[in-house]
Amino acid sequence: MIPLLQSFAIAVTADTTSFIRVNQVGYLTDAPKVAVVCMLAPGQPVRFTVREENGRVVVSKRGRRTDGAFGPCADTQRLDFSEIRRNGRYVIEASGAKPVTVRIGTDVYAGAADTLLIYLRQQRSGWNPFFRDSVHRHDGNVVDDTGHVVRFRPVSGGWADAADYLQYVATSATATHSLLLAWRDHAGAFKDSVGADGLPEPNGVADVLDEARHGLEWLLRMFPSDTELYNQLADDRDHLYFDLPATDSSDYGWGKGRERPVYPCTGRPQGLFQYKNRSTGLASTAGKYASVFALAATVYARTDSALADSLRKRAIAAYTLGTAHPGVCQTAPGRSPYFYEEENWVDDMELAAAQLWSATRAAHYLRDAVEYASREPVTPWMGADTARHYEFYPFHNAGHYELWRGGSAKQRALAAGYYRRGLDRIRARATNGFRVGTPFIWCSNDLMVSVATQALLYRRMTGDTRYRVYEQAAIDWLFGANPWGTSMVIGYPRGGTWPHDPHSAVAARLGPQALTGGLVDGPVYRSIFGNLRGIALRNEDEFARFNTGFIVYHDDIGDYSTNEPIMDGTASLVYLLAALGDRRER
Repeated sequence: MIPLLQSFAIAVTADTTSFIRVNQVGYLTDAPKVAVVCMLAPGQPVRFTVREENGRVVVSKRGRRTDGAFGPCADTQRLDFSEIRRNGRYVIEASGAKPVTVRIGTDVYAGAADTLLIYLRQQRSGWNPFFRDSVHRHDGNVVDDTGHVVRFRPVSGGWADAADYLQYVATSATATHSLLLAWRDHAGAFKDSVGADGLPEPNGVADVLDEARHGLEWLLRMFPSDTELYNQLADDRDHLYFDLPATDSSDYGWGKGRERPVYPCTGRPQGLFQYKNRSTGLASTAGKYASVFALAATVYARTDSALADSLRKRAIAAYTLGTAHPGVCQTAPGRSPYFYEEENWVDDMELAAAQLWSATRAAHYLRDAVEYASREPVTPWMGADTARHYEFYPFHNAGHYELWRGGSAKQRALAAGYYRRGLDRIRARATNGFRVGTPFIWCSNDLMVSVATQALLYRRMTGDTRYRVYEQAAIDWLFGANPWGTSMVIGYPRGGTWPHDPHSAVAARLGPQALTGGLVDGPVYRSIFGNLRGIALRNEDEFARFNTGFIVYHDDIGDYSTNEPIMDGTASLVYLLAALGDRRER
């Protein structure tokens, strides 16, 4: 049957206008399986077939309708082959499009979560195993609102936030929490291949716990006492240089490569130059500290009781600050107007209260969690057309799931209902051929991870599969079922199409494989791309045919809005891939 495939391919010309988009990683045997045909010109429903590699036809259907335009696709058609449940490799053919091969199996996501940890290790500050050198060892100088140095605090460690080397508690605490959750819920998805220092020598501890511990230790340095709550290390003056981390030339007035500024949470607007944030309190940051410390206390309770006890105390101290100082502590801009414009904080306090209930069994924390949950049942970006940068963060409320795990039957039903309300808003928007309903704001891939994770959690909480199609559509989008036909994770899957020219000095100098496992920002509205400062494509756009609609994506080092790898998004995806790779989940 091989000649049949060859003759079919010959009929597909270089100027074809139809493209089959699939999840390049593959499909779990029990999951929905849908490829999407993106037609660059209006078309009619096409017949498609799915063959085993030996040529035997297992599915042959003619589409009943198309699903309309989306982005560059003048028309779309969904090719549903969910009836195939046998492990194997299959070839999908559709009239006028190049055939594609997909994998179906129970283990298609095996090792995926560990792959993403490669990127997180490369992002380490302090000792960095990728460079086998210490990075930003002089951090840092605590500054006041005028920029004057108040004191030196040894806070080297943690992870760089993205391709720049700024470090934020908001994203680092969220990332550490995601890694700890991944271990708690899906330990079977992880291996032990490296030591605590990230070098390739197993140490008897799963790599995900080693990485979470690295993040946790930095957070403890950033909250050294009950009255010192720090929020940020470095600012966008970092952007003046495009160096490797180990040779960073950033100069904040104390010499190139020397100390970087540490910003405390003050509860008032911050910014040393022209631009200011809109901070109003401490609770958004304090809640994140409390959440991750309380969860870590639970995780380490059996293996390191002294550490667990210390973490529990730090969690209570952070929570106390959050209750005393409601409001948001946003990141501080430097010379640029851009910062993380977080406006919600009750979600952080709900998660903190729920984790403290789990860690202490003090009933008032459970009551607090229920009350906070009622104040923001749905993360506000869900159902919206747009939002400011990190306006509603974290991108989904993990507190609802923790409330469900520890609450009464009534409270569990409430928590599940909150997720259902948000997912209903996504479903109402997801009428396009790709079945995605997120706004295409900066870091849209974070939102895709969030939708898939919430749908998965809701399914786990209730057994209700009504959102399974949208869960799978978001996963598929991330790994190639999108107009550009690319995975959004650098280097994964290895034989697939993925970003080769990300916005990163590391990738530019050492090759994209240096960032293996990093999730990039993802497509944005054309209007966002056109209005951000300092964006200019450096090379011919290989996706030009697919950047004609209302959203754009460029695999180009010059586009930091769509093609920059992001630390917190990668960590959030670790949880999702751990669930998909954990056979106990199914």
